[in-house]
Amino acid sequence: MPEKPNITGRKILKDQVCLDETDRKILAILQHDCTMPVAEVGRAVGLSTTPCWRRIQKLEDSGVIACRVALLDPKKVNAGVTVFVTISTSQHSLDWLERFHEAIQEFPEVVEFYRMSGQVDYLLRVVVPDIESYDAFYKRLISRIELTEVSSSFAMEQIKFTTELPLVYSEAGAAERAA
Repeated sequence: MPEKPNITGRKILKDQVCLDETDRKILAILQHDCTMPVAEVGRAVGLSTTPCWRRIQKLEDSGVIACRVALLDPKKVNAGVTVFVTISTSQHSLDWLERFHEAIQEFPEVVEFYRMSGQVDYLLRVVVPDIESYDAFYKRLISRIELTEVSSSFAMEQIKFTTELPLVYSEAGAAERAA
């Protein structure tokens, strides 16, 4: 990934955005509750409404804020069973990869999908109402594309879940830690 120098002389990745302390405070608030009115966010970070709104717009325009969503309670929407599915394949052609990616997009039960390093090629996080629904998902998956090995692990208990990303690794945060 291309790198470019910043004013501190340190290199940052092309996609990384420099955030100052105020930006990080705004992001922390919005990660916790994106429905908070801009005026309240501004008060919490020491800005009036307009400058705060401008910063939020800049964060959205730069892609730091990718979207604003509602997080649902899986049990209340009958998707309370989480299954981690590891997949290994002997197929490594670009054609197969594209077909596999396309196939996975057809499954709303798959809420996360990763290509991995190591012994496992792919990791899926699947949410379903029950084991029978997972079995139906599994049968649809293996009928859709050829796989070498599929292993499923059912989550017994969710110990921690958050969508809030750590902001201490942002460029401004890294500079402060180095000081």
